[in-house]
This record gives sequence, C-alpha cells and structure tokens, in this order.
Amino acid sequence: MKISRGRLGLAIGALGVSALVLSGCASSTAEKDGDNGEASGESIIVGTTDKIVSLDPAGSYDNGSFAVMNQIYPFLMNSKYGTAEVTPDIAESAEFSSPTEYTVKLKSGLKFANGNDLTASDVKFSFDRMVKIADPNGPSSLLGNLASVEAPDDTTVVFTLKNGDDQIWPLILSSPAGPIIDEDVFSADAVTSDDDIVKGEAFAGQYTIDSYKVNELVSYKPNPDYKGVLGAAENSGVQTKYYADASNLKLAIGNGDIDVAFRSLSATDVADLATNDKVQVVDGPGGEIRYIVFNFNTMPFGATTDDADPAKALAVRQAMADLIDRDAVAKNVYKDTFAPLYSYVPEGMPGATTPLKDMYGDGNGGPDVDKATKALADAGVSTPVTLNLQYNGDHYGPSSGDEYAAYKTQLEKGGLFKVNLQQTEWVQYSKDRSADVYPEYQLGWFPDYSDADNYLSPFFLKENFLANHYDNPAVNDAIVAEQSETDSDKRLEQIGQIQEMVAKDLSTLPILQGKQVAVVGKDVKGTTLDASFKFRFAPLSK
Repeated sequence: MKISRGRLGLAIGALGVSALVLSGCASSTAEKDGDNGEASGESIIVGTTDKIVSLDPAGSYDNGSFAVMNQIYPFLMNSKYGTAEVTPDIAESAEFSSPTEYTVKLKSGLKFANGNDLTASDVKFSFDRMVKIADPNGPSSLLGNLASVEAPDDTTVVFTLKNGDDQIWPLILSSPAGPIIDEDVFSADAVTSDDDIVKGEAFAGQYTIDSYKVNELVSYKPNPDYKGVLGAAENSGVQTKYYADASNLKLAIGNGDIDVAFRSLSATDVADLATNDKVQVVDGPGGEIRYIVFNFNTMPFGATTDDADPAKALAVRQAMADLIDRDAVAKNVYKDTFAPLYSYVPEGMPGATTPLKDMYGDGNGGPDVDKATKALADAGVSTPVTLNLQYNGDHYGPSSGDEYAAYKTQLEKGGLFKVNLQQTEWVQYSKDRSADVYPEYQLGWFPDYSDADNYLSPFFLKENFLANHYDNPAVNDAIVAEQSETDSDKRLEQIGQIQEMVAKDLSTLPILQGKQVAVVGKDVKGTTLDASFKFRFAPLSK
C-alpha cells in the first residue's frame, strides 16, 4: 500500500484511538496471520441485548447486525487483533495504482461455505448492489466516493474513485460497507432475507451459521475454508443468546450460564459484576458516542411542518444545546463510564475540538437557562415548545430510561420546553427513525474505522445515514476535501473547521462518549476489545 495515498490515513486513525479518553486495556491473542489449523478448545456462549436488523450488509447499519457480519463475511481489508491498522484480509495485495484507482488482488482458491467460488465478480457485485439498493438503514453513504468497480479477471478488482488520494478508502473496505457476499445467493436490487442468506450458506468469514433464530439464538461453527488474515478460531463454535433486557444478561453472566456478556449492561451492573469473583471485566478503547438527532423536516418549525421556519427551528436546537447538562448525566446516570462530549469527534482523537463547549450553555460545558431563553426569544419562538423525544432502551441499555428522564428535567427548566418521552423496540426504531417518524431521537455510534472522518462523513454529507434532511453544501465540500488531503497537518485543521461548521447548524447534539466493556468468565481467554471496534469471536477460548 502506498504511503502517500493509503497509510497516512491509517496512521492518523491508529494514533487517534490509542489516545481516546476512557480507553482501557483489553487482553489480546496471538496473531495467526492466516494459519488455518483445525479449531480447538471448547464452545463459547455469548450473551447480548443487541438486536439483529438484517444479515444483508446492504440492509443494516447497526452494531447488532455488524457483530454477526464480522464473524461470517470476509473483507478485502481487515484489522488484526489488537490493532486499528487495516491490512489485506482475503486480498493478496491492495494499493492505489493511480490517484483515483485502487487495485485489489484476491487470494486464489477462495470459496463460500456453499462451495461457490469467491471471485472478483462477487466483489464487484457486493459493492454495486449496495450503491444501487441504497437502503436508508444501510451503509451505502460510506461509498459516496465510489465511481465504479471493475473486475477485469477472477482475482483483480479495480475501484475507481470520484476524488483522488482518498485517505480513508482502505478503511472503508473494512467497514460495514465492505463485506463480500455471494452473487448467486443475494438479490442484485433488493435486501435479501436472513432465511435466504442462511439457507444459501453465503458465508466465507471465520465462521458459518449452523442454526439461526433471529434475535433469540445464533449458532456458529468455524469455517475451515477461511483464508483471511485473522486465521482459525480458537474455539469449536459459538452460540449467541439474545436477551430482552440487561438484568437478565447480568444474571446469566453472573451465574455462569454464559461465558461472555457484551452489550449492553448498565453502569451499575458492570460495577456489581466487578465484585463477582466468577467473572472479569474487560475494557476497550472508547470510541462510542451518544447524541440526539434532529429531523430537519419534522422537528418544531421543520421544513414540512405547518409553521415551518428555519430560523426558529435553529433556535430550538440552540436552546436545547444551552440546557443540556452532560456532566450531570455522565456522573449520575453512567457513573463516569461515559464522559461529556462537546463535539462530533471524540476527545483524544487527532483533529477533535470542543466547539459546543464554547458556543452553548455557560461557555464552560454547563447549562444556561437564560441563554436558552434568549435564543428562543430572539427568534420569536413562543414557549413552551413541545418536543416529542424518542429513545430506545433495549439497544442502548437500560440506563437510557434514566438518561432521557434527566434530559426531560433539564430541558423543561425555565418552562421553555414541554418534553414528551417515548420509547420503541430497536428493530422498529431503526426503521421509523429513517422514515421521518421521530422529530428528535436518540442514537449512538460505534465507529466503522478509526479516523475522525467516520464521525463526520456518515452524518453530515448530503446523502447521510441519518436521513434527517440536513444539507449544507459548504460542509459537504469540506468533508470531501479532508478525505483526499495528503498533508496530515492541513487535514487535521480541516477536520477542526468542519466541527465548527456543524456545531453552528446542530444537525445532531453530541452528549456523551464512552468505552467498550465486556464481562467474561474467569476461565475465558482472548477477549479483544481493540481500536478496530470489532468484537471477534474467533480469539475466544476457555
């Protein structure tokens, strides 16, 4: 990979995540580097409250679905255990052959679990269909710089990019936009059902799915034909059990009914389990953020409301930013497992700034009722303004209820807002939020790749995954420019400028940043919570 067009962005990302606040140490496993010996060790049981939206990479862009995809699909680029830097996975080589062409050579003899050959044609199909389907709940927004894909022979893939010197393209190939799928199983123009994917055995990652009952139980078995960089599984198989709530997940790991609990235990549950001598708590780097999304069409005074007024809508967003007390929520609700977030890029990552700390509230991170009152009055907004604020408790953990109850109290100070809180189950929530159902709503974010851009381009490009109708051409152009800037200092300056621009618009309201936490049995080894932000099953053993 050429240093000027690929590795610069990777180096920035790796440096950034290692410096993130709230980062912790996770145990690591020996790198196998493609050694596909027979899987050994006992089977592992993993518990989670996350939900699967879809096994089709084109149809989902959430942590619960991607947690499965990481196990069953191969990628052209991937990160070895314990590192954020990407390297060829099922690719033999990958590099820029010109500023706008990225050429990948596949390893020979690749196959899917169903016996079908995995060739460059499948790679082209995987990316072409994602762009064509452009599902609102999918990650196609990550492919905004992709102009075309060609497969001149069975092992060669050429990506032509719209903008040259793309600093993050190798990272994109390891992201939720990057799973390689079987063109003989998946539809070319529609999201394929989970049942058809499982029945078609369209897997070529470290595992195949042995049995599947959506959001109840998924059984994995090691794939002996996987030829990627991560190597063979250290266990004989994995079962993932899906729990309705965190209290049941806590009981299961505390009693030894499962080997690993990953997402989402409350801060209190984690603290209690830390005193249980049957388990161990493992922390990982803190790339997670929590934020409120504003739908620019349906929020108060939004573009499609009866009293549409962009100046008044902005004043509503500004007043909310003035009233939120991040520090109180971080301490009282999350017991400091989350920290206040005053920007769009987490603190500690190169390029991160804190514009919201200066621009809103008391200018030092705290709330300011008088400033919020003035923002609304200056725009001619009559109070109280009704806010229909949506949140989710099964995906983001049971503390979401306490978190949003705190926001309701904070936002109603001074009589400026009347907040109606509503909660929806995650699978429905993920559909509703992109269909203009929620005027203001909770989301969280685990990065796809370890670079500041991943906290900007998916959110603020015109075609973004939020589908919240935000469109600022100047911001769009600035993001495109930073993605192709080869001077690292200039690029970091551009990233800072973008944060200032979106802080003025308040398309979203960043609130908290946190860390990865897993609770595992005392006899479990190989838990890797690293700066790649991917939770892999293969290193687990006991």
